Amino acid sequence: MNKRFNQLTKISLVLIYLVIIAGAIVRMTGSGMGCPDWPKCFGYLIPPTEGSQLLFKPFHDYNEGEMILLNSENFYTAIKDFKSEEIINLNNWNLFEKHDYVVYDPVHTWIEYINRLIGALAGIPILLFTIISIYYWKDYKYLSIISLLTVFGMGFQAWLGKTVVDSNLAPYKITVHMLMALVIVALILILIVQTKKVNKSENYLFKNLIIFSIILTLVQVIIGTQVREFVDEQVKLIGYDKSNWLTGVPLKFYVHRSFSILVLLVNFYLFYLNKKLSLGYNKVNYVMFFIGVEIATGILMYYFDFPLLSQPIHLVIATIIFGLQFYILLEYLIRNMLIRKIEIEWFTD
Repeated sequence: MNKRFNQLTKISLVLIYLVIIAGAIVRMTGSGMGCPDWPKCFGYLIPPTEGSQLLFKPFHDYNEGEMILLNSENFYTAIKDFKSEEIINLNNWNLFEKHDYVVYDPVHTWIEYINRLIGALAGIPILLFTIISIYYWKDYKYLSIISLLTVFGMGFQAWLGKTVVDSNLAPYKITVHMLMALVIVALILILIVQTKKVNKSENYLFKNLIIFSIILTLVQVIIGTQVREFVDEQVKLIGYDKSNWLTGVPLKFYVHRSFSILVLLVNFYLFYLNKKLSLGYNKVNYVMFFIGVEIATGILMYYFDFPLLSQPIHLVIATIIFGLQFYILLEYLIRNMLIRKIEIEWFTD
């Protein structure tokens, strides 16, 4: 039973990162509006695979919420379950007015649909480990509360996904959506680290620097999502010719690029402290490795016109760096009893 809790938390973490990867691919391919409605896709549990499926069909059984594309100009949704007549009767349809995006692209649709499926799949192990934690509420209230917060976070994240679609991919909503994914990662990491024995050394400078490094990473993620939105807008307008669109680039573009130097220096000093004082936080080594890869992908995007997969890799690595840094912080806090101690035996039975 208790081992299952451990396994489910780890499976959940992997699936959340798969959701982040899928979301990054959605951004890279411009598939965010591949499904114009939510939670279904064009009103269907399984979306259409070709445009002809969205055309009006006479004598066809339509279900409430299913969509048609009329005259390549507007989407309409079925008001109720009904069987169509030979000629369309608009009294059975409502004009879809949540946004003015009227495009069907089967590739974009299925990329977005798969992204949503992975998100739904990630919720299953989270729900299961929450049920297990509630069963042991009397003895392990802390774990139950964190588990419930994770379930709530997943529900809130799903709602945010809906608002992103309804807003036709408003930039600030995309940023909040990304940050909420990191909150869920943090909650799951708390559950994972709480079940481990930690034997690390204490150093207040190290602790303060790891907190500072986490803040720096979050700032970079926030600025990075805004930069990405600017790049997407420019690419749509004039393509990848940077000589045309970098002349009017906003200040945050250069802040994001230069800020990476500070991120590198702070984390390198953490690496140095850990080695010099033998603190035992080995995951600092992984942080340095991924920061190196992150900088490399940033250089590739700037100087080589955004090679294939460089953008999603850049985003996903940023979230991995955050996860590693937060994990290191949790190790420190548990070692020094700043997080409530949990009896390890319960998790190793």
